[in-house]
Amino acid sequence: VNRNSKYLNSIIPIMNEDKPLVSIIIVNYNAGLLLRDCIESIYESNYKNVEIIVVDNDSKDGSHLKCKNLFPNIVLIENKKNLGYCEGNNVGILMAKGKFTVILNPDTKVTDTWLDELLDAYQNIGPGLFQPKILALKDKKRISNRGNMQTILGFGFAQDRGSFENNQSEKIRKINYASGTCFLTSTEIIKKIGLFDPFLFLYHDDLDLGWRAAQIGISSYYIPKSIILHVESYSLQWSSRKFYWLERNRKYCLKTHYSKSTYNKISFNLFLVDALVFFFYLSKGLLGAKIKAELDLKKNKKIIEQRYEELEKNKRISDIEIITSFSDEIFLPENVFGKKIYRIYNNILTSLSKSCKRKLGVS
Repeated sequence: VNRNSKYLNSIIPIMNEDKPLVSIIIVNYNAGLLLRDCIESIYESNYKNVEIIVVDNDSKDGSHLKCKNLFPNIVLIENKKNLGYCEGNNVGILMAKGKFTVILNPDTKVTDTWLDELLDAYQNIGPGLFQPKILALKDKKRISNRGNMQTILGFGFAQDRGSFENNQSEKIRKINYASGTCFLTSTEIIKKIGLFDPFLFLYHDDLDLGWRAAQIGISSYYIPKSIILHVESYSLQWSSRKFYWLERNRKYCLKTHYSKSTYNKISFNLFLVDALVFFFYLSKGLLGAKIKAELDLKKNKKIIEQRYEELEKNKRISDIEIITSFSDEIFLPENVFGKKIYRIYNNILTSLSKSCKRKLGVS
């Protein structure tokens, strides 16, 4: 430990009812200097009663060790292998001592009042999952995420990604699910919802968590006055591996979260979506990722069925009530699809989504 570090005596957790302890969990996997910048920004923000838990997934770049030397008071957990984003966060959650828990990506930097605003929202609104406004780190005038929404077809997306920040007054509002890039909730709520699903490994983990929360009556919120900066996809970017996880986990969530009755009523539309995804993957030279996703789902049929039974037993809010808030339109990144393909795919998916809702009698 670096005894000369200027952070040696900073942010020592204390018992304070007015300023409750917040456990900030950061899962690291070869994040390099991004991890250092993230932790430094937390230290320099206004809210001081925190514990920072870095869960390292067997990084080879030494970023976690360098940060422990620079920030002696962080809690460092070193996994012997890459457990993935989901299980990595679970390890941190189980070690957390705070009344509140924050999940934070290492490729972020927080602003001065980010945590105060999230906590104020929780105190004023009550139990829920709360995410900040997320701006692009490399271009602070660009929106990265103004709240996550999902469609009945299982696609999740960040609202207004890539648009310009106009600094207009915004209100707190409900969203479908809080971004895994950063969200706050209480330890009590985490216990009610349950931990991240290890099967997902990474991607759609936040969609799954928010969906499970909604099924037991816990809402997610967008808090515009809380602001953080984010470097997107620092690890996999838009790769074959990423498309594999996205597609496998999208279908896993559909199979585990919808009741059999709901799924059967919209199964033909879901088949058409599958065909659309198939042709997209084929056009991008990623057909292997789609096939791998399908084979993996078949291989894990028992796991899917067990998870389905578990979620059905815990469900308190009906599929129909939750689906009512789902978006019909979907954001598709133009850098992946291109403007022309974007319009075609978006129109087809929007039409299929509306058709699903009609079949279920959702207005």
